[in-house]
Amino acid sequence: MNDTQSTLAGRWSRRALVRFAGASGLALAVAMAALPAHALEGKVTYWGGLIFSEAANKLLVDTITAWGQANGVETEVVMINQNETVQKVSAAVASNTMPDALDLNLDLLLLLSRQGVFTEVSDVYDAVGAANGGWFPSVAATSDLISAESGRYGVPFGVTGNLILRRNDLLSEKGFAEAPATWQELADQAVAVTASPVFGLGLALSNVGDGNVQIAVMQSFGGRVADDAGENAAIKSEGTRAYLQWLKDAWDKGAFPPGVATWDGAGDNQAYLSGQAAFIANTGSVGIAAKTQDPELYDATLYSPLPRGPVENVNPINMQFRAIPATSQNPEAAKALIEHLYNPEFLNAYYQAAIYGPVLNANKDFAAFDGSDPIKSGLLGLTENGTAPAWPDVYNAAYADIYTNYVIPKMAQRVVIDGWDFDRAMDEAQASAQAIYDKY
Repeated sequence: MNDTQSTLAGRWSRRALVRFAGASGLALAVAMAALPAHALEGKVTYWGGLIFSEAANKLLVDTITAWGQANGVETEVVMINQNETVQKVSAAVASNTMPDALDLNLDLLLLLSRQGVFTEVSDVYDAVGAANGGWFPSVAATSDLISAESGRYGVPFGVTGNLILRRNDLLSEKGFAEAPATWQELADQAVAVTASPVFGLGLALSNVGDGNVQIAVMQSFGGRVADDAGENAAIKSEGTRAYLQWLKDAWDKGAFPPGVATWDGAGDNQAYLSGQAAFIANTGSVGIAAKTQDPELYDATLYSPLPRGPVENVNPINMQFRAIPATSQNPEAAKALIEHLYNPEFLNAYYQAAIYGPVLNANKDFAAFDGSDPIKSGLLGLTENGTAPAWPDVYNAAYADIYTNYVIPKMAQRVVIDGWDFDRAMDEAQASAQAIYDKY
């Protein structure tokens, strides 16, 4: 009997596996296990990413357990809260106690790949892609960000990123039946539905991750963080000026709720769930919350990718990966397990329970993305229309530093809160960004 541990799921009996598989419409997970070309043995410890969906977490644990039973491999699954992954992995690297395989996001994978922490997995990446009609272009481009720099050290399994959530009930009353195709259309629609207590534009302008959506807006107007080489700041430009004009116009028309420049990370969530915002940018978690907390709001909400600007269509995606540490005691079994987790039966069920967009072309035909779930439809649209992180800028350490120092949200605050003119605000942002690039 495999010793499977999970902070959420705990120990599962064979009978429980049968019940769960039947309830989810799957054949017994053990029967799904594809036997590898050669016998496996030993033990595989897997750190899974604990996500919002309990059903998805349990399904991952069950499937890994069943794979181990079918292949004679002892398995141990530990589910790690994604907010604690960096802390847990950093400690494990320092103490040489990394698992045999794990889930992690793009940023952490890129950072640790530079340090030689992981094993090359090009063979798994290529095999999975070939068996499933290839990777979506946005997924391949994002994966290539890492492989071009240091090698193929992760296999993607889920797309995340910001969608535009909109109050279709309020917008329909004003004659807006379709999602805004451009940022200007979004601002115009937001202004049209702004009437106390509702404000149209619930976009954070504060020093939190959500505030960095403004980078994508700026880029879509032709603004850039840096030059094409990713070595020198290039914020001060006519494209950035056009973005700031768009921002100030919408602000002056009263479309933004009070406090957006000081919101914490939950500010936009709370504004939307409380009925105070008609548009927000969110990963979809707000929709999941509305489904249980406010079913009427859930039914009134539609989802779409970020609009395009006058110059670019910028829809940055992030991704979750599976990787194998270089210290793994059983790398061949870990590779076989990771490849197995792209089994269509498992992945179809997993996507129905999780909040991820698909990564492989064959995934598009899964039931999760058949149009019946508006959140999943939005995530599919994000995958199909998404752009690699930072694009059209270069995703490197300096860019990540600018991102975490909120240089662009601070520039926006200077304009709408402090009343600075565009040149003064751009000059400050340009100097701040250049100081960061100079460090690297």
